[in-house]
Order: sequence, then structure tokens, then C-alpha cells
Amino acid sequence: MTIDFENEYGEIPGLEPEKLAERVICGGLDYIECPYEARVGLLLTGDEEIHRINREQRGIDCATDVLSFPMTEYGTPGDFSILENEDVGCFDPDSGELLLGDIVLSMDHVLAQAEEYGHSVRREYAFLITHSILHLVGYDHMTEDDAARMEHLQEEILNQLNITREEST
Repeated sequence: MTIDFENEYGEIPGLEPEKLAERVICGGLDYIECPYEARVGLLLTGDEEIHRINREQRGIDCATDVLSFPMTEYGTPGDFSILENEDVGCFDPDSGELLLGDIVLSMDHVLAQAEEYGHSVRREYAFLITHSILHLVGYDHMTEDDAARMEHLQEEILNQLNITREEST
């Protein structure tokens, strides 16, 4: 597992963001039984930068909590067999790692949402990374059924990692 970690935001009191990100990403990929070593890009930034990226990449003119940029389209979410059947160019030629894609996370949103939802910054940070990892392997929440499936997986992964909503701020 390689995480290309970049923190433009700065220090987040009480949080070891790189260490926790690695734990959550590895735990999520293990839970969905990813058969490959993987590589993920993770950028921590603020609302201003994520707003710019959202506008330029998605045509949406506002800040958001997290953006996910998958490297591969999956016919079925979490079905890695497509990678064996097609030359999708999603493996690092040097390391052999599966290039999952990039995550951009607004720490301004993480801090605000943790307070709004009444749980810890650690829990909100882990939740958004889990959410994004699922997007990187094809899960989405465009329909009610898809949203329910994704919500279930997010909770299962976080529970397995013992990162619960009960964590206080």
C-alpha cells in the first residue's frame, strides 16, 4: 500500500492524518477484499482549494467535503475481475500496485461536520476517506439502493476499525 499523502492544510490538533488515512484505506480495501496492493493519492486542503478543484473538474461552483477521482470504471462496484480481463492501464509499471485514484479532502469541512454531527474529527476524517475509497472502486449513491449499500459498507468498515459515531469531539 502506498499513499501519496500531501497536507496543504497544516496541523490538525489531536489527529495524525497520514497514519489514520493509511489505517482506514488499508482497512477499507481489506474489507472489500481488494486482491491487489494499491496506491492512492490523498490531498488535505481547505474549502477555497477544493472549491477551485470542484469548479474546474466537475463544473460545480462550490466547496464540498471530499472529491474522489477514480482511475478505473468498474462495471460492478468492487468487482476487481475487470482488471484481469482488460488492459485498463491501472497498474503502476514499476511497483505493480493498482492505481486506485485520488482523494481531495477539505479539512474545513471535516472540522465543521464533526462539530455539526457531534462526533470526533477523527471519526469524520475516517468516514470521508472510507466514503471516497468506495467511490474509487466503483460504488456510488445515485439511487436509493446504491446509497443504502454504500452507507452499510461505510458503517461496517468503520465499525471493524472501531471508529464509531460515539467518539466525542
